[in-house]
Amino acid sequence: MKKAKLLWVDLEMTGLDPKEDRILELAAIATDWDLEPMAEMTAVVRVPEELMQKRMVGEFWEKNAESRDGLMAQNTEGKETKEVEKKLLEFIEQYFGKEVILAGNSIHQDRKFIDQEWPVVSQRLHYRMLDVSAWKVVFEGRFGKHFTKREAHRALDDIKGSIEELKWYLEMKK
Repeated sequence: MKKAKLLWVDLEMTGLDPKEDRILELAAIATDWDLEPMAEMTAVVRVPEELMQKRMVGEFWEKNAESRDGLMAQNTEGKETKEVEKKLLEFIEQYFGKEVILAGNSIHQDRKFIDQEWPVVSQRLHYRMLDVSAWKVVFEGRFGKHFTKREAHRALDDIKGSIEELKWYLEMKK
């Protein structure tokens, strides 16, 4: 079987602080270098309800109340974080060779959470990452080109949007 080249990941978290917040939802898509999907997986991580109520407040969550409510509603279906880490490791083992390059939008932030909560997955990842937000900075700053991405704030929709966005940048002509 042909091995995947990029591990596209999007995480939804209770907030942006990897020490205080927790991963709520994971979406992963394995692609080749043509950004064609080979496989995908999703998982919900169970988080204490008290932590969700404490951390999922403020302007961002008020603007994205529908996403917040959906994430909170599915929490009871979630698995323990170590179980989700194991599932992600199995996905990586099935579709990747030795090198696993993490890809996504602002992927450095997701990587902080992976390092904190899923250290075994973290060890499997290459130190290099493909961050679509870097492309966004260049294309907006240098060329005045802007990709309009849907803002679902749900992991699977967001990661599919990130792949679409990189395809758009790669197809751009001056």
